[in-house]
Amino acid sequence: MKELIIYKNNEKKNIMLVQNGILIENYIEYDKNKTIEGNIYIGKVQNIFQGMQAAFVNIGKNKNGFIHLKDILPKQDVVKNGKQKLTENIKNLIKPGDPILVEIKRDSTSKKGARVSTHISLTGRFIVLLPNSPFITISKKITNDLERERLTQIAKKYIPEDMGAIVRTVSENVNENLLKEDINLMIDKWNKIISVDVDGYPKLVYDTGGILFKILVDLIDSDLKRIIVNDIDDYNFVKKYLEESKVNIKLELNNDVLYLYNLDKQLERAENRKIWLKCGGFITIDKTEALTAIDVNSGKYVGDKNLESTAFIVNKEATIEIAKQLRLRDIGGIVIIDFIDMYKKENLDKIIEKMIEETKNDRSKVQVEGFTKLSLMELTRKHICSNNM
Repeated sequence: MKELIIYKNNEKKNIMLVQNGILIENYIEYDKNKTIEGNIYIGKVQNIFQGMQAAFVNIGKNKNGFIHLKDILPKQDVVKNGKQKLTENIKNLIKPGDPILVEIKRDSTSKKGARVSTHISLTGRFIVLLPNSPFITISKKITNDLERERLTQIAKKYIPEDMGAIVRTVSENVNENLLKEDINLMIDKWNKIISVDVDGYPKLVYDTGGILFKILVDLIDSDLKRIIVNDIDDYNFVKKYLEESKVNIKLELNNDVLYLYNLDKQLERAENRKIWLKCGGFITIDKTEALTAIDVNSGKYVGDKNLESTAFIVNKEATIEIAKQLRLRDIGGIVIIDFIDMYKKENLDKIIEKMIEETKNDRSKVQVEGFTKLSLMELTRKHICSNNM
């Protein structure tokens, strides 16, 4: 049974996905560093850098947002040009002081401001509305040609010609009325956004709700049975979203939520640098700005055959645990794994196959590249929540 458990303590919030009592995903958000990805602002153009074909946009935060020419031009023009150099002069499109409606595409960091774009997208339960991009695409994970055509025709039927949409994977085999309701809800949200008075910019005109909103959107159609929260504001936020989406998921308010399934202890283990394996070996996880390094050690396990056999047994168990930790900690970017040295190619291939198999359960995309000449495994994973670091 899958449950979403939301625990808020002072300025910190843990959003936890639990399956049969086991913590499998954990996302952390701080009030002082709440994600603004997906938020929409009426920004103010600050400085234009013609040589970079880019500009800074004041969105009312400590750091100005950054926008490139390709994020100002109509999306269909960008797609048409592909990787060709865009020759339009950015100064012909915007000038300092102009109001500009932008969406946050990537959060700011300690060194850089947020990445912003005029290519707005509003994520619903079944579709992502593209108000300024008049084309419709269907999720690649929907492979049935008849179903793709059905969804395309439904989208064309209810989405205005000057708008577009991405039809999400969860739309597969969903009845037309539900799709229609979701489309209309997103169009209504867009109409409210563009009706906001421009006076007094820069200002926020649409708040997605941070990480909690993103996780709700991703999980409400994935056999989620219960949502438990300990904060009344989060309870009301989730309740409103479930009502809007017309989803029947049990919602509870529980002040002792952290002690369900010993989540306090599970969270503590999830922060450890060292994770012990059942066989007696262990792995260590170290994050840097450039990558995450994972080291596999035999620890207390000495085996009973030979070095190759011992290494393979520890490495195989480590592979299972590493796949779990990547998902649990939402580790993203480049990951380098230093397994215990093995010399048989068949064993190396088995570890690669095992990693691919174990990461199939991950909701995020994991690309296993294999072993380097130095016998280090390379893989990449995309963050589900970009500031969950």
